[in-house]
Amino acid sequence: MSVSVNMRLLLVWVVLSALTVVYVWLDHGADQDGTLKASSVVTVGAIVIALIKVRIIFREFMEVRHAPAWLCRLTDGWVVLIGTALIGTYLVGAALSA
Repeated sequence: MSVSVNMRLLLVWVVLSALTVVYVWLDHGADQDGTLKASSVVTVGAIVIALIKVRIIFREFMEVRHAPAWLCRLTDGWVVLIGTALIGTYLVGAALSA
């Protein structure tokens, strides 16, 4: 492996780690009593961060970056479909439980 490939993978790993740290920082939602509370912003943020990480993993570690264009579009479509389904299901469930 060349040095440029190793640096690229190191950069990708740092970005994935930073996204994980952002989620952990975002997840500190507690009220004054110290009990945890549900937050739509945190939940949707966690889903979005996970989808960004999935797309990065598809591109960098599963070598979709060098795949034919149709496969790149298919994986991007999968990320959008799953994201829409997850966020939609969460928001509908939250609306029904209110």
